[in-house]
Amino acid sequence: MQKIKIYDTTLRDGEQTPGVNLNFSEKLEIAKQLERLNVDIIEAGFPAASKGDASSVQKIAQTIKNSTVTGLARCVQQDMDIAWESLKDGVNPRLHIFLATSPIHREYKLKMTKEQVIEASVEAVKYAAAKFPVVQWSAEDASRTELPFLAEIVEKVIQAGAHVINIPDTVGYGTPYDYGQIFKYLKENVPSIYKVDLSTHCHDDLGMAVANSLAAIENGATQVEGTINGIGERAGNTALEEVALALRIRKDYYNAETRLHLQEISRTSSVVSKLTGMIVPANKAVVGANAFAHESGIHQDGVLKEKSTYEIISPELVGFASNNLVLGKHSGRHAFKNRLDELGLVVEEEEVSELFAAFKDLADRKKEMTDDDLTALVLEKKISKEAQYYQLLSIEVQSKENEHSATITLSGRNNENITETGTGKGSVEAVYNTLEKMVDEHVNLLDYRIQSVGAGRDALAQVFVKMNCAGMDTSGRGLAQDVIEASAKAYINAINRVLYIKESSDSELVK
Repeated sequence: MQKIKIYDTTLRDGEQTPGVNLNFSEKLEIAKQLERLNVDIIEAGFPAASKGDASSVQKIAQTIKNSTVTGLARCVQQDMDIAWESLKDGVNPRLHIFLATSPIHREYKLKMTKEQVIEASVEAVKYAAAKFPVVQWSAEDASRTELPFLAEIVEKVIQAGAHVINIPDTVGYGTPYDYGQIFKYLKENVPSIYKVDLSTHCHDDLGMAVANSLAAIENGATQVEGTINGIGERAGNTALEEVALALRIRKDYYNAETRLHLQEISRTSSVVSKLTGMIVPANKAVVGANAFAHESGIHQDGVLKEKSTYEIISPELVGFASNNLVLGKHSGRHAFKNRLDELGLVVEEEEVSELFAAFKDLADRKKEMTDDDLTALVLEKKISKEAQYYQLLSIEVQSKENEHSATITLSGRNNENITETGTGKGSVEAVYNTLEKMVDEHVNLLDYRIQSVGAGRDALAQVFVKMNCAGMDTSGRGLAQDVIEASAKAYINAINRVLYIKESSDSELVK
């Protein structure tokens, strides 16, 4: 059985999803969950992109012990030096460098000849290999590169010291047959190919990312790159959970397997969805809400008689439990902590009491507390501790015919209380008009989304917003039983992110 390495780039390529803006606490929570999922490699970011990115990658590398942490860099010495400082304290430091190879990229983006591309790649690999135990080199836009040239440059970077060769379908152009043939061609025409892992990295522009990745495995790839829930730029990346389940369910065909703890898949999907604000479509394979739902009478009859008639994946295999421990207002601290442990939610002992108090407060207002409620509550509490410049103290909304007014009290940046009233055509508009006056920043709301956490009339509301504040795109998330309160929290969360970034930048300039 061939072992396939899983290379997760949710924190790098996934964060490039339009509207996704993760702070350090959120990135660390996702990294810890990826470690529990047992991915082989976590690409934590692009250290040279910003000081914040470099710091996040460094802290993740220092924290994660059971997965290798890597970062992305251009074939530029400064990029590689910054990446080394971020990654050197991690387990088995590893660097991912890239340079485009296709004719269209060489001519229009790089303005380089084939010889110049080869020279730059070889020199970068040699430089990186002198620092890093493992160097991965990627031929950006490989699927549109001439095969003889691709084979030539791959051989030369291997000779220069590359340990992993990545063949990306950068713009989702490939088809399964053609993309698979690239790997077959390299296996047959690169003399040193046996020395390295061959990696596949696909985008989903034509909806074929997973199929292309599996075709690559059939033709010699030993590493698959992708993201949880398939998030990423444009139409997204290969959905790693789909690849892992395809290999597991059809091991008779692929004769390959990963080391993923498959029962962690649903939890990982949920954490990534909640922290990025990217809602998982109900019909999404493996992790969608309808993935194990049966409405057709014929299907229901078949499943009741024998599950395998219409279910090739058991819900339990990927972490969906048939029954959940029901917690409520009468539950004790021990049961609460025990359930957090079962859910894989890492909470420091000093945080348990504060979270338990929040849990009891919410449980007083809800009939049942589901696993989704607990996960959302813990993530909300942990993430909200970072950079709280404004905090919501109270909110009151009144409606009269077509006019709505909101009176809001915030704890301000200097710990003073601020109260303001504003109006709008709807309740949320009144709240946001009031908050804009209070934060004294011009805000343009770009997106507003709301979803329920759990089911029933007392379900929690989770609101996600994207906005432009002070010329900077930002996003925010709010959780509450009341929709209006959740909306206000999401807005404030987004504003706090901007203020945190601005203050960090000012501090760096002063230094």
